[in-house]
Amino acid sequence: MTKRLLFLTGCPGVGKTTVLLQIVEALKVKGCSVGGMISREVRSCGDRVGFEILDLSSDRRGWLAHVNQKTGPKIGKYKVNMKDLENIGVSAIEQAVRSMDVVVIDEVGPMELFSEKFQAAVGEAVESGKLVIGVVHWKARSKLVDKATAREDAKVFTVTVENRTKLPDAIVARVTDHLKASTNQG
Repeated sequence: MTKRLLFLTGCPGVGKTTVLLQIVEALKVKGCSVGGMISREVRSCGDRVGFEILDLSSDRRGWLAHVNQKTGPKIGKYKVNMKDLENIGVSAIEQAVRSMDVVVIDEVGPMELFSEKFQAAVGEAVESGKLVIGVVHWKARSKLVDKATAREDAKVFTVTVENRTKLPDAIVARVTDHLKASTNQG
């Protein structure tokens, strides 16, 4: 069975989002339409102050979580910005499921899992038949994560310092092969 759910995991700071962004850029160069959401850490004066959320299609940005966020569920020193997560992140995933070749979800982690709308959007992407490339937080445990990663059509890649430079090319090759096979069947 062709693997169409490709998940990256690994220790914090190993480069999962960097690998994912390299995959996205390479797929765009090959003419694939790619949409979804990316979350990136934001630093100020060397300290991490929060996480930005980015819609890959529209370039809309917001805060996933921030040290100065006034409301929302708390994880460590951050509070999750549910409004931006749902208005930007969730809508980016839903839009990608409707209109893109590849759906990107970065990341499925403790902050994002506070949102039932986020969980529903990820579930929709997993069930959609579309090619999904996601990052799963190394400690994320939920029915959604367990069910998605255990599927027959899922493959989990652990990003390491040793493989992070070769992984993007390997995953891009898998994605383009899958998309060619899907096009030939359709």
